[in-house]
Amino acid sequence: MDGLQLRSLVTKDGMLELSLARVAVPEPAADEVVVRIAATPINPRDIFFLFGTADMRTAKASGTRENPIVTATIPQAAMRVMAARVDESLPVGNEGAGEVIKAGSGAQHLLGKTVAIIGGAMYAQYRCLRAANCLVLQPGTSAAEGASCFINPLTVLGMVETMRREGHTALVHTAAASNLGQMLNKLCCADGVALVNIVRRHAQTELLRGIGAKHICDSSKPSFMEDLIAALAETGATLAFDAIGGGKLAGQILAGMEVAANLKAKTYGSYGSSVHKQVYIYGGLDTGPTELNRTFGMAWGMGGWMLPPFLQKIGPVEGEKLRQRVAREIKTTFASHYTRTISLAQALQLDTISAYKKRATGEKYLIDPNMGV
Repeated sequence: MDGLQLRSLVTKDGMLELSLARVAVPEPAADEVVVRIAATPINPRDIFFLFGTADMRTAKASGTRENPIVTATIPQAAMRVMAARVDESLPVGNEGAGEVIKAGSGAQHLLGKTVAIIGGAMYAQYRCLRAANCLVLQPGTSAAEGASCFINPLTVLGMVETMRREGHTALVHTAAASNLGQMLNKLCCADGVALVNIVRRHAQTELLRGIGAKHICDSSKPSFMEDLIAALAETGATLAFDAIGGGKLAGQILAGMEVAANLKAKTYGSYGSSVHKQVYIYGGLDTGPTELNRTFGMAWGMGGWMLPPFLQKIGPVEGEKLRQRVAREIKTTFASHYTRTISLAQALQLDTISAYKKRATGEKYLIDPNMGV
């Protein structure tokens, strides 16, 4: 048994090559299953793994319509970032969903079930992996509905859980109109958590208003800082998750938190407010430097936040509780919406690449590796 798999290769002479390879599907071991993948999303981290640091303006297509090949140049200065993966043809895709078509002796209970899966190499027609990596979807849930069960839902649950564990009571989120941002809004509404949303356009404000968001600050407006301070003062938010990374926004959030804290302070502190303010950067929509104008006292922190270390920290028992909540609410709180479903071959067409690589708000793509088969 074999099937097609999308591969990404960085060569030592500074070229990216994307192609489809036919790979053998192993027989499942006792604790493994084989899943026929029906849906797998294109997430931002998948886009980085697909293209790395290649300059996609140089992309060229070759091969055939059924077996396309895409090549692009990687600037020499950017090859240092790719050093660990030079000359290794790597599979792509973090998560997906499909039907279990084979199961080892210890996983027979999953045979015929529709499951969501995580474990890499999902841009493929078939995937053999441990049964522990499967989340059985509730009856009536399609593979497309369950394809994004892990990365975004567990990230937003992780944000709220981090808030609770670190003693904060409200949140700030940037790029708030994204698919993940919409999930976070629905979760916070359901759990009674105050959330300050930061967006860049009026249309995004309207989108979030439509799903119940209360505090929305548009960074393109002249009144942005005043609006942000007012929302921070009302909610008491002292923890932010930033998907932007570069630029001034993280520093502006800390500065706004400091002003909001001082509005309620009863005594003057020469080192600023004693209220701890924290920003976690979890994305890189802006790859430039993070700029800080230190007007926010000394009680602050900034760091990175990633889902895998968070799940390791809370342990498998707590992690499974989060996964089960996702399964229960996959059609409501954690529902994902897709602009288009494409095949593996279509994922390597230059016009399609240009569309999903933009990562535009409301334009999320889904791959069906077995489309047309």
